Amino acid sequence: METHTINFWKMPDADKRVYFFAFLAMMAFAGNSLLCRLALKHAVIDAANFTTIRIMSGALVLGLLVRLRGGVYGTAGSWWSALALFVYAAGFSFAYNHLPTALGALLLFGAVQATMLGYGLWHGERLSRKQTVAIICSFAGFVALLSPPFAAPPLPSALLMTAAGVAWGVYSLRGKQAGDPLLATAGNFLRASAFAAALSLVLWAGLLPDKMGVVYAIGSGVFASGLGYAIWYKALSGLPATHAATMQLSVPVFAAVGGVIFLGEAITLPFFLASTAILGGIAVMIFDKAQAP
Repeated sequence: METHTINFWKMPDADKRVYFFAFLAMMAFAGNSLLCRLALKHAVIDAANFTTIRIMSGALVLGLLVRLRGGVYGTAGSWWSALALFVYAAGFSFAYNHLPTALGALLLFGAVQATMLGYGLWHGERLSRKQTVAIICSFAGFVALLSPPFAAPPLPSALLMTAAGVAWGVYSLRGKQAGDPLLATAGNFLRASAFAAALSLVLWAGLLPDKMGVVYAIGSGVFASGLGYAIWYKALSGLPATHAATMQLSVPVFAAVGGVIFLGEAITLPFFLASTAILGGIAVMIFDKAQAP
């Protein structure tokens, strides 16, 4: 069996930079939840326009990065991947109309991991006894999260965020065969901009975003999405697969902390217990798979 252990302080400087970049990427991903919730709660902007500005600004910064690297913008990616990206971004934004930051991030993350694990099972991966118990615990935590006396969020919003997570899982799975990840992501963001613009036109209700709404959306697109993905892809080249997967467990935690600090959201004991069951079960799944002979 093969296992990976790390001692950060004994790493070469190059490896320390990899984990530092990964940490920045996780902060950026959590920042997407925080910026979206801030925009919809404390600024004047609707979910459709937030989605459009986020995707278009992300496309611009990714295009700039591609050009600076000497690549040709818009040649990679696909319309199907762009559609999955758009469904994720739109479902994410509309769900955050009524979900607190931490709960939204946890639902999103859980759905992403469930999609990718389900894909592996569909293609013949076997579960150990420990993994079976872990997935049952995660599912029980997910069900509890949606039920009284736990979070019991509005069901339409919870389903939207779950759909967003499934779409992101599909996008991630398709991205594994997409070649250069930066080129593919840039091309997909460019194509997804067309879907987002159409959504804004269809749902246009005469409401113009205010300055802070636009700032939050651009911040989400440029920093938390475009630069965040670019940093993450740079880190992935030097990370063991299990470390990359488990580091993503930190995203709902960072989002929860941000929600408490910037939005005054409370973390209740039932939410903590349910999220521990979900994230703990996923962690066991990842580690047990990594240690299989």
